[in-house]
Amino acid sequence: MPSERGGSYPRNEHLLAKTVGIATPRKPVLSVSARRIKDNAADWHNLILKWEKLNDAGFATANSIANLKMSLLSKDKMELENCSLAADRNEVKMHPEYNKELEALCEALQATMDELTKIQMKMEKLSSTTKGICDLENYHYGEDSKRAPLFHTWPTSQFYDVSRRLSDMYRKELLLKRTMVEELAHTADRDLTLSYLSMWLHQPYVESDSKLQLEGMLLETGHRAL
Repeated sequence: MPSERGGSYPRNEHLLAKTVGIATPRKPVLSVSARRIKDNAADWHNLILKWEKLNDAGFATANSIANLKMSLLSKDKMELENCSLAADRNEVKMHPEYNKELEALCEALQATMDELTKIQMKMEKLSSTTKGICDLENYHYGEDSKRAPLFHTWPTSQFYDVSRRLSDMYRKELLLKRTMVEELAHTADRDLTLSYLSMWLHQPYVESDSKLQLEGMLLETGHRAL
């Protein structure tokens, strides 16, 4: 059928492309290594989102534990000042961890810790997978050879460096949280309790540039528009 500009349009443009040797533009096909690293970047993003959600939930539970613990201790102190109690009864009352509500809160906080542990293990696996890709490239191409990046500018080793750094941050943070969970329900020191809560919320081992590192990985792999 003649076109408005003269000449004719083929009924099958793909057939014409094959006839004259012109390939129809397609999205670039990623190599297996590039695909794995891109998937890992998405997994990092999702895992950190889940971690932050659990961290907020854990802080709320820890804060409830602290408030209840202080309330029970205050109540016990008032009762001891006003009453002369038997020695064995005094011993029980000075240990508010026997309170059922406190016990339930501690179990909830431990459940949160279990989920955080699972996330951190997945982070370790992502870091290990990326190292395996680096090792494979080095085996095939040699460590000193110059080769084109899998995406834009980052060498493969940079993905591993970022993954390892993030994994180390969250591993240390998990260890700190385990200590706080063990101590939070047993300490009677108000200032120490407040310090635990502050550390839980602000996560001192998760460095301030961790989000920048993650965003850089997402940009490089195409999950974020340049």
